[in-house]
Amino acid sequence: MPTRQAETTWEGGKDGSGDFETESGQIEGTFRFPTRFEDEQGTNPEELIGAAHSGCFSMQLTAFLEDEGYEPERLHTSADVHLDRADGGGFEIPRIDLTLDASVPDIDDDTFDELAQRAKDNCPVSKALAGPEITLDATLES
Repeated sequence: MPTRQAETTWEGGKDGSGDFETESGQIEGTFRFPTRFEDEQGTNPEELIGAAHSGCFSMQLTAFLEDEGYEPERLHTSADVHLDRADGGGFEIPRIDLTLDASVPDIDDDTFDELAQRAKDNCPVSKALAGPEITLDATLES
């Protein structure tokens, strides 16, 4: 299995910035304290965790659905990554809320819920992020 790589070079103190890029070159950008802790436009590590988690979950659920003979038409997953002050100082990610809206023909609610929960528990990013509580609100569109 491949190993994926990304890197960041930070220059300066809290008023500095860090440029990041992925091995593929598909994602690159700049981190700054105001883009993470304030409302300044720009990306931050939590946003990228959310993108990775929502993508991983959607791919895992697709695999589980197809393994059971279902062909999803559309999966739309959002990941809300909560960044809070930690007791004793610093910051932590205590919770990630996944929200899924899906269109999957010919599937019943119980099967859909079971497969969505299994995907949340088994996607590699969920496993890597097992420290924070990860919730799931899944809706099957009629």
